[in-house]
Amino acid sequence: MQKLPHHYDACALSEPGEAITVSSPGLDALTTETPPEFGGPEGMWSPETLMMGAVANCFILTWRAIAAHNGVEWIDMRVDVTGELDRVERVTRFTKVVQKAYLVVPTGADRAKLEELLAKTETSCLVANSMNAEFVLETEITEA
Repeated sequence: MQKLPHHYDACALSEPGEAITVSSPGLDALTTETPPEFGGPEGMWSPETLMMGAVANCFILTWRAIAAHNGVEWIDMRVDVTGELDRVERVTRFTKVVQKAYLVVPTGADRAKLEELLAKTETSCLVANSMNAEFVLETEITEA
């Protein structure tokens, strides 16, 4: 890991009435739009869906690091994230984020240790730690 602080660059570009192109040096651009809940079109990424995607992505990346550090073998993970957007004290923000982590592990894995490490993953994710919302973790561990 590089010494902190780290810096990340992104750019958004649009014209009136057009979708927004979000880019970052060396990465493919994304096209985004206002979410349908705010009158935007269906089928496009929005800042809200990108944020929930970042939470899910960060959870898995954090899990990878924690599992590797603890010598945990695993087969597959899926994380579904639902964010609740609400208005609190005249500010619209995410107030609750539910993360559902589905983990597939080899037969005979130590479930107590896995649950402990999944909880540690939730509290270690830098994206989640950067948000002012209640976080709820639901887990399902399956042996394969």
